[in-house]
Amino acid sequence: MQKRTLGNSGLEVSAVGLGCMGLSFGYGPAAGTQEAIELIRAAVERGVTFFDTAEAYGPFTNEGLVGEALAPVRDQVVIATKFGFEDGDAQAGVDSRPERIREVAEASLRRLKTDRIDLFYQHRVDPDVPIEEVAGAVKDLIQEGKVKHFGLSEAGVQTIRRAHTVQSVTALQSEYSLWWREPEEEVLPTLEDLGIGFVPFSPLGKGFLTGAIDENTKFDSTDFRNLVPRFSAENRNANQSLVEVLGEIAAQKRVTRAQIAIAWLLAQRPWIVPIPGTTKLHRLDENIGAAGIELTPEDLREINNAVEQVTVQGDRYPAHLQQRVDR
Repeated sequence: MQKRTLGNSGLEVSAVGLGCMGLSFGYGPAAGTQEAIELIRAAVERGVTFFDTAEAYGPFTNEGLVGEALAPVRDQVVIATKFGFEDGDAQAGVDSRPERIREVAEASLRRLKTDRIDLFYQHRVDPDVPIEEVAGAVKDLIQEGKVKHFGLSEAGVQTIRRAHTVQSVTALQSEYSLWWREPEEEVLPTLEDLGIGFVPFSPLGKGFLTGAIDENTKFDSTDFRNLVPRFSAENRNANQSLVEVLGEIAAQKRVTRAQIAIAWLLAQRPWIVPIPGTTKLHRLDENIGAAGIELTPEDLREINNAVEQVTVQGDRYPAHLQQRVDR
């Protein structure tokens, strides 16, 4: 597995990480505990060193799972987790008060069975707490050795710049993929300017870009994609043309759609580290395999030209979850 460094921070991680959320939360019934632990450990055996979790995933259960799985190899891996929701509940609203940040850090350390959090993200910007106070609270934790690096998620460029003046931001985690390219407008140039790494979540469009989902797919009642406008049956049908385009390109390269989607992200900047999630070992192998795929400038032009012909239909979140704040 190739390695990458997140911006100017010196934090080196595998070129492809593992998003662990779906093992416990969000995409239907949770995987069995032992099955999930085995998948995480299989990722380690394959060279993955970057694992992403959050107190809100479960809530709380995912951190415990990740902590147990990685305890035997703790010094060989980088663990990222997040704070920022009231009582760890993403439905309850945001809460990034400094005292709450400290509470979350202490609780996460216990669940993760570790003495430090390698990368501590603010999960969503809290409009009621100045970002300078948030950055200051994490700076204190860094000075105490409980946290190593500070990150933001889904933050806008003004928030990123303001936070960075108080405590260097190591990474921004936001959605970015062939069907959500908004970060290219302002976010990527800002990160490049400041020397901040970028960790795209949902690099496979919440599974859609793999080609395994069509308008007839039925999601489990607990799968949050039921609420996402982009995943309505009508929009899935309309967006199928993007999957078809990816399929044609993948066939030419003799790889899969998922591998093209991840390789495309890796080709955008050397400090981009996607974190696809999965519950299946063969998908893990497929995703990791993308790190070895070289896309030439001609390949990238072909992909961009093809994708630009497709207009993606549907918002990426329901209105009540559009919590991005740029101040």
